[in-house]
Amino acid sequence: MNIFDHYLNKIILLLKQECNNNRIKLPSNLNNINVEIPPNKFNCDLSSNVALILSKINQQSPIDLGNYLKTILLKDEYIDEIDVVKPGFLNIKLKRIFWSNFVKQILYKPDEYGINRAEKKKSYLIEFVSANPTGPLHVGHCRGAILGDVLSNLLLFTKNQVTREYYVNDHGNQIIHFSNSVFLRIREILYKEKFPNDNVDLYPGEYLIEIANIIINNHKNVKFDNFHDVSEFLTEQSVLESLNMIKKNLKNLGINHDNFVSEKSIVLNKDVEKVVEKLNSKNFLYKGKISAPERKQSKNYQERDQLLFKSTDFGDDKDRALQKSDNSWTYFASDAAYHNNKLNRNFDVLINILGSDHTGYVKRITSVVEALSGEKNKLVCKVSQLVKLIKDGKPFKMSKRKGDYITVEDLISEVGKDATRFIMLNRSSDVELDFDFTKVKEKSKDNPVYYVQYCYARISSVFRNLKNKDISINDNVNLVYSPEEIKVLRKISEWPKCLEISSQKLEPHRLTTYLYELSSEFHSFWNLGKNDKTKRFINENNSITNEKLFFLKLIMIVVKSGMRILGVNTPEKM
Repeated sequence: MNIFDHYLNKIILLLKQECNNNRIKLPSNLNNINVEIPPNKFNCDLSSNVALILSKINQQSPIDLGNYLKTILLKDEYIDEIDVVKPGFLNIKLKRIFWSNFVKQILYKPDEYGINRAEKKKSYLIEFVSANPTGPLHVGHCRGAILGDVLSNLLLFTKNQVTREYYVNDHGNQIIHFSNSVFLRIREILYKEKFPNDNVDLYPGEYLIEIANIIINNHKNVKFDNFHDVSEFLTEQSVLESLNMIKKNLKNLGINHDNFVSEKSIVLNKDVEKVVEKLNSKNFLYKGKISAPERKQSKNYQERDQLLFKSTDFGDDKDRALQKSDNSWTYFASDAAYHNNKLNRNFDVLINILGSDHTGYVKRITSVVEALSGEKNKLVCKVSQLVKLIKDGKPFKMSKRKGDYITVEDLISEVGKDATRFIMLNRSSDVELDFDFTKVKEKSKDNPVYYVQYCYARISSVFRNLKNKDISINDNVNLVYSPEEIKVLRKISEWPKCLEISSQKLEPHRLTTYLYELSSEFHSFWNLGKNDKTKRFINENNSITNEKLFFLKLIMIVVKSGMRILGVNTPEKM
């Protein structure tokens, strides 16, 4: 039950009745009227802007119109009080009987709570991680990986269709350099040749030794005398073993993709030529000159005619090249082909999770998708900003592998999967995140993942110690809740709203904030029992009232649902 939608519909129905009786005037569009969560400073359950929206057309002040609407709304059997506060909001307090019915309604269908069945469902293709298959995942990939996975979980929970996809960049110069690095590691192992660490084109990580050994052991009959002779085979095997390493990292994070799409297959299938032809037929291509990229600007750079996409037609700062000077395709051309491939699979919405280093890439890729699809918001790009690792107040570096980055494997080993997933979502993805190892290991309110898990464990301890654990519900059960309990129930009532906003804005970090706030409300109520026996959940007879039994069950339902979406465990003992 979404109480905000429920009362919005009730208010609109009453308004239409008043309009039909010529008591008030209504605009043709009522979409701006809302019922929202009231600010914490007000002791009420709902807040509506209805008087503010209708004041102009009715030529009344919002306060006067609000007081008139108050008399109408008070006829509702479950509304107890309404305060009209400046500049014209209606703050609504519901009767206790409403909260009794609210609890029972959720417990009738606990698995449905928070899901808006009336909302039109969509099919989503979410591409995330897509790290080059040249080694294990590092912390820079971790935040975007978790963002994409939890966003997928969220949209699936709300009954949308979701496909998780990884685009494998297994074509181009970086793959040639990578496979050559593996070749030289193989030569180092077999023939004791020194690996040239001073070559900037090579990958220095010690994980290459692991890949090299796997290839040697699996292909004993292959001779590694000349890179040119084995390059195709070695590239295939190196990418395969690197992907296996990445998939293992992802599995340890609790992430599984549905599809792995190869860039090499896109190129070999002539998909680039096909998308170029498609763009040309739509008159979005031309031969022309563009200025040099900043990194290439020099006296020696010469402008030349290139095949260009009219990216500026869609708000980009300049048109984008599809071919290099040697007439091979640019990375952008391959990406255009890949996104055309996505479009051909007929998803309603495409979502890309990008790293902070790809922020400047967003406009060109959304532009080409708009050109290909004819839809302005067909592709949504979410940028995952940097993560700063901190320990004892200082930057923390702990890589066990030779290289200049910290692996996901290291991070999980240090703090565990649950903490990694929760903390990576603890702030909006578009701002930098401080990952403080000291706080993540604390058993305190300052550690949000511990605080939420402790909430669930505390409730589980109550159920373990009960004689009577019957939680069957029926209409004859009379539930009377205290003001302190209603305060927690209010937070539970916000769960559907949290899910709705998180889904619409594609912002799953809102779930961690909500779960922390709900847990905080619960812990505060729990602590009241230290000095007030009536607030304790289990009485002297080792039993529990219906009110408290169902109250606890509701909290468990929401916490369990939220943590399942986050991919975080809810332990029953801590």
